[in-house]
Amino acid sequence: MTTRNTNASETRPPDFIASHVAERNGKSFWTRIGAAWTHEDGNGLTLRLDLIPVTGGQIVLRMPKATEEEVA
Repeated sequence: MTTRNTNASETRPPDFIASHVAERNGKSFWTRIGAAWTHEDGNGLTLRLDLIPVTGGQIVLRMPKATEEEVA
């Protein structure tokens, strides 16, 4: 029997960075709140949040820049 490591964050860099985007006074404020990894079969994502926004706004997933991949 083969066991599969389901903790993707320990085995590879994230495929997406999760950010909370809030609009205030006509400006957008982006705060990194977590990361996401694509499932091996390509049919979903695992989302790991370091914090959960309690105010309005939206959560945006974006591909990391090279410098973000090195940090994550």
